[in-house]
Amino acid sequence: MASRSNRVLVPQAKAGLDRFKMEAAREVGVDLKEGYNGDLTSREAGSVGGQMVKRMVEAYEKNL
Repeated sequence: MASRSNRVLVPQAKAGLDRFKMEAAREVGVDLKEGYNGDLTSREAGSVGGQMVKRMVEAYEKNL
Protein backbone atom coordinates (compact mmCIF):
# COMPACT_ATOMS: atom_id res chain seq x y z
CA MET A 1 0.00 0.00 0.00
CA ALA A 2 1.30 3.48 -0.86
CA SER A 3 2.07 5.91 1.92
CA ARG A 4 -0.42 8.68 2.62
CA SER A 5 0.54 11.91 0.91
CA ASN A 6 -2.03 14.09 2.66
CA ARG A 7 -0.49 13.96 6.12
CA VAL A 8 0.01 17.19 8.05
CA LEU A 9 3.69 18.09 7.95
CA VAL A 10 3.39 20.52 10.87
CA PRO A 11 1.21 18.81 13.52
CA GLN A 12 0.69 22.11 15.37
CA ALA A 13 -1.11 23.45 12.30
CA LYS A 14 -3.79 20.71 12.24
CA ALA A 15 -6.30 22.59 14.42
CA GLY A 16 -5.95 25.72 12.30
CA LEU A 17 -6.40 23.76 9.08
CA ASP A 18 -9.50 22.10 10.49
CA ARG A 19 -11.00 25.50 11.41
CA PHE A 20 -10.11 26.85 7.97
CA LYS A 21 -11.80 23.84 6.31
CA MET A 22 -14.97 24.31 8.38
CA GLU A 23 -15.12 28.04 7.49
CA ALA A 24 -14.68 27.25 3.79
CA ALA A 25 -17.42 24.60 3.97
CA ARG A 26 -19.84 27.07 5.58
CA GLU A 27 -19.06 29.65 2.88
CA VAL A 28 -20.03 27.25 0.09
CA GLY A 29 -22.99 25.74 1.96
CA VAL A 30 -21.58 22.26 2.61
CA ASP A 31 -22.59 20.53 5.84
CA LEU A 32 -19.16 19.39 7.03
CA LYS A 33 -18.92 17.45 10.29
CA GLU A 34 -16.01 16.88 12.65
CA GLY A 35 -14.36 13.58 11.79
CA TYR A 36 -15.47 11.35 8.93
CA ASN A 37 -17.13 13.03 5.94
CA GLY A 38 -17.14 10.15 3.46
CA ASP A 39 -20.78 10.78 2.68
CA LEU A 40 -19.95 14.03 0.82
CA THR A 41 -20.29 14.03 -2.93
CA SER A 42 -17.24 14.73 -5.05
CA ARG A 43 -18.79 18.06 -5.99
CA GLU A 44 -19.22 19.06 -2.33
CA ALA A 45 -15.71 18.00 -1.36
CA GLY A 46 -14.27 19.77 -4.39
CA SER A 47 -16.14 22.97 -3.63
CA VAL A 48 -14.70 23.02 -0.09
CA GLY A 49 -11.17 22.42 -1.38
CA GLY A 50 -11.63 24.99 -4.13
CA GLN A 51 -12.83 27.60 -1.64
CA MET A 52 -9.79 26.90 0.55
CA VAL A 53 -7.42 27.35 -2.41
CA LYS A 54 -9.23 30.52 -3.50
CA ARG A 55 -8.81 32.05 -0.05
CA MET A 56 -5.14 31.00 0.17
CA VAL A 57 -4.40 32.58 -3.22
CA GLU A 58 -6.21 35.79 -2.20
CA ALA A 59 -4.19 35.95 1.03
CA TYR A 60 -0.93 35.36 -0.85
CA GLU A 61 -1.71 38.04 -3.44
CA LYS A 62 -2.66 40.49 -0.69
CA ASN A 63 0.76 40.00 0.94
CA LEU A 64 2.81 40.57 -2.26
